[in-house]
Amino acid sequence: MIIVTGASGKLGGAAVRALLETVPAERLGVLARSAEKVADLAAAGVRVHVGDYEDPASLKTAFTGADGLLFVSGSDVTPGVRERQHGNVVRAAAEAGVGHVVYTSAVGADRPGAPGFLADHTVTEELLRDSGLPVTPLRNTFYSDLFVNPAVVAAAVEAGETVAADGGRALNTATIADLARAAAAVVAGGPGAHAGHAYELRGPLWTYDELAASIAAESGRPVTHRRVPLDEAGDLAFLGGLISSGLFAEPSDDLATLLGRPATGIPELVRAALG
Repeated sequence: MIIVTGASGKLGGAAVRALLETVPAERLGVLARSAEKVADLAAAGVRVHVGDYEDPASLKTAFTGADGLLFVSGSDVTPGVRERQHGNVVRAAAEAGVGHVVYTSAVGADRPGAPGFLADHTVTEELLRDSGLPVTPLRNTFYSDLFVNPAVVAAAVEAGETVAADGGRALNTATIADLARAAAAVVAGGPGAHAGHAYELRGPLWTYDELAASIAAESGRPVTHRRVPLDEAGDLAFLGGLISSGLFAEPSDDLATLLGRPATGIPELVRAALG
């Protein structure tokens, strides 16, 4: 039995759909806060466990008998919350004797002094290592879907520009669909193939100048990139600071290797957004 947490979310839901392509539904279970939100999975024959990261008893019940657990990280980044919730998950997995835990961590989680929301992943990876369970961290980069989607591309075409405090640095973002497929491949592959490895899941490097050029080429409208300093970035300053630091400028082939094909690039996303 493979259990996927966060199944009503974008990443967890996409991972379950990817698993259903190769794994029989009766071998899949999901953990969700609401049965209604995963009713389609139940209808497909997937076992549904209602529970959440704040309810250790529900976690242990869901994890009992699991050969594999795809542990999708929590979304509440309030200081202290995710650390507590993830501790509950790790303890429940250990008590249930889960055969292999695949954890959706984040790029930079292996480095001391990471920003607060990344530090949660550092702590969780340490908890998993100390649990004695076979573990595979997936250090996911930021989602390309946040940077390139129909609304963003339409706004760029209308304004004739993209705007970011990117410092001229490249980004290695990846799509939710690609990250979900990679996660599905690892948890379905089992501990023999993946336990003890940490995968750096990153897509092809791109820059905002390349994004603007791609939007211009696909739309037939002039689009350029306007780079702004951090002190003029407003709500985008935090993200701009991370990009400018180079945290998302490091390449890795791990995602493409797990997918068995090149990861989805920016031109494909722009084309889809305008399609």
